Amino acid sequence: MNFLFVSGISGAGRTQASKFLEDLGYFCIDNIPAPLLPKLRELYLEQEVSLEKIAVVIDIRNGAFYNDFIEFVRNIKQSDKVNVKILYLDCCDEKILNRYKELKRIHPLAKGGIDSKSALAMEREALKPILEIADYVIDTTKLSIWDLKKELNELFGENKGEKGLKVEVVSFGFKYGIPDECDIVFDVRFMPNPYYIESMKKKTGLQQEVRDYVLSDKCASEFIVKFFDMMKMLLPYYREEGKELLVIGIGCTGGQHRSVAISEEIGKKISSLGYNVSITHREQKKWG
Repeated sequence: MNFLFVSGISGAGRTQASKFLEDLGYFCIDNIPAPLLPKLRELYLEQEVSLEKIAVVIDIRNGAFYNDFIEFVRNIKQSDKVNVKILYLDCCDEKILNRYKELKRIHPLAKGGIDSKSALAMEREALKPILEIADYVIDTTKLSIWDLKKELNELFGENKGEKGLKVEVVSFGFKYGIPDECDIVFDVRFMPNPYYIESMKKKTGLQQEVRDYVLSDKCASEFIVKFFDMMKMLLPYYREEGKELLVIGIGCTGGQHRSVAISEEIGKKISSLGYNVSITHREQKKWG
């Protein structure tokens, strides 16, 4: 079991971080009272809970329970059945106060005449024990949301680095419209069409005769070489930007011959680079 505790300064990005962690497969629990943490561990050890990755947000709302939390972490780290890490999100005071001002909110501790600046100082003092034992500290002062996502992917993603990007290649027919989900669309209607050859008219790009016909054409082979070179350059940049899924649309007139054959070849080549690739033929149900 993997326990990831997410703590840090209010306004530094804990809520957004928990959303990104959910995308990475974590079951996120927001601000569970620290005295209940041992019960959660007990349920796992008794196989009442089957979750392998749990992220728990612990913040200033837990108040006096911080000592219980720190004691729990020290005890659980001695177990060989549970992997425990603490992520601490920080940010400079000026940025935090500006965020509260922009959102027209006040600090959670700004009560009873205490202003947000003083409340923030109180929070920093209260969180010092957690900061001192944190395994990871991310300062979000100069990070965009997508920069934060990238940092979390690098730290906690199962597929780290550029190979974590998933690529879906979709063949389609232009006469049925362009798929809405496509990030990139290529039109291969410039290639010779097997539809006009009687022996291949009712076949598809999944069949060897059609694939050989399409791929043997000079313009098709040149297209695949140049496309592959471009993808080798672009895919690491997409991954660096934090993109998790890239959808490439390959279209011909009806989505049965050329786009299917080209999609299969492109998918195979991108897969050879180590990316997780899936190939979908949107018009397959329309094939006679």
